[in-house]
Amino acid sequence: MQHRVLQKGDLLDKAGRLIEKGYATALVRQYNPETISLYPLPFLNKMRIKEWDYYGITTQDYFVSATLSNIGYAGLLFIYYIDFKTKDYIEDTLITPFGKGFTLGKTSDDDSIFKKGDIVFKCSKKNKEREIFINWPGFGKGKGFKAHLILQQPPGDSIVMMTPIGANRFYYNQKINCMPSEGAFILNGKEYGFTFNKALATLDWGRGVWEYKSYWNWASSSWFLPDGTRFGLNLGLGFGDLSYATENCFFINGKIHKLDRVTFNYDNTNFMKPWYFGSNDGRLGLTFTPFFERVARSNLLVITSEVHQLFGHYHGFVIDDNGKKINIAHCIGWAEEHHARW
Repeated sequence: MQHRVLQKGDLLDKAGRLIEKGYATALVRQYNPETISLYPLPFLNKMRIKEWDYYGITTQDYFVSATLSNIGYAGLLFIYYIDFKTKDYIEDTLITPFGKGFTLGKTSDDDSIFKKGDIVFKCSKKNKEREIFINWPGFGKGKGFKAHLILQQPPGDSIVMMTPIGANRFYYNQKINCMPSEGAFILNGKEYGFTFNKALATLDWGRGVWEYKSYWNWASSSWFLPDGTRFGLNLGLGFGDLSYATENCFFINGKIHKLDRVTFNYDNTNFMKPWYFGSNDGRLGLTFTPFFERVARSNLLVITSEVHQLFGHYHGFVIDDNGKKINIAHCIGWAEEHHARW
């Protein structure tokens, strides 16, 4: 069963719990974290809130991602680059205590900003475009990273989740697939440029209060079918109460097609083996063949994380809301397993 949330209003009640649980295709509820009251001391509540804006841009030749995150104990600026041909992989993380210098909005349309000395990340939305500017001279042990990116957001659907986690916790999340992207970035003195018809971006906008120990799977793609159709995929499981709704769906030129339950079949002793995805409604059957494994581990005492993010190609089929079968081939995307204590 999938409960769709249509009524506008606050996300949380006066006790900081979800007023309504389910999914939507836009941010119909207003994020109001000031009501969160897990603990009697306000500063302890702020320490448990997790907020992030994750951007990933896919091209035929490489993937580049930038994230602003405030997880209560710390703020993180995280950027990584993967060259699909050479398998070169460069990443770096900047951490500040208690989110100092980070500003993340209450909606995905609000500005997101980080500034520390000559390090700057700013994302702002105006009309149907998102503009991202990044300057990080010391990125990658002095390699340096500088970017100016434009992400188009034409009218269309997204997948929005209002997921309860236990009795008092929640996750409010919006994922926007297939945003045509244009711009350039300079990494280690080399400039990389891309245009709207050859690059697509994904936004993962998340706000919530999680359990300290968490686990999830996520599978995603934003790429072009052979006829130029923009195809977006979003699948997930592993945390919270999904009895109200799942985040499983796909997009055809910006229109959402909602799925019910999806299984992730993969070998976590060898993540590079093919992954298989099927849905209980018979509307999805995909094989994901990895060509690159990104492994990211961190241990910061109270914060630990281990991510296996695989990049590869999706092949198979989906069936849209009208019963039309659509063949999927050579769609670039990723699938991941993530364990965290945070």
